[in-house]
Amino acid sequence: MTAVHPARSIRKRGPDADPDVLRTDALIDALAARRPVGDEHDDPAVRLLQALTADVDQRLSSVSITPST
Repeated sequence: MTAVHPARSIRKRGPDADPDVLRTDALIDALAARRPVGDEHDDPAVRLLQALTADVDQRLSSVSITPST
């Protein structure tokens, strides 16, 4: 089951939906879920978003929580 995004719930779905909007939504959802977005995205902005997502994940995994004394 797909999560419902309240901000996107007003967008058209089905045959009247704008294909560019649906592709963008799918891309954003994939990035948010840390799923691969596919090799068809040669857009520099998409590559930048992927790199930033990977950087955030790397930084979060290397943060050590130590109490200050």
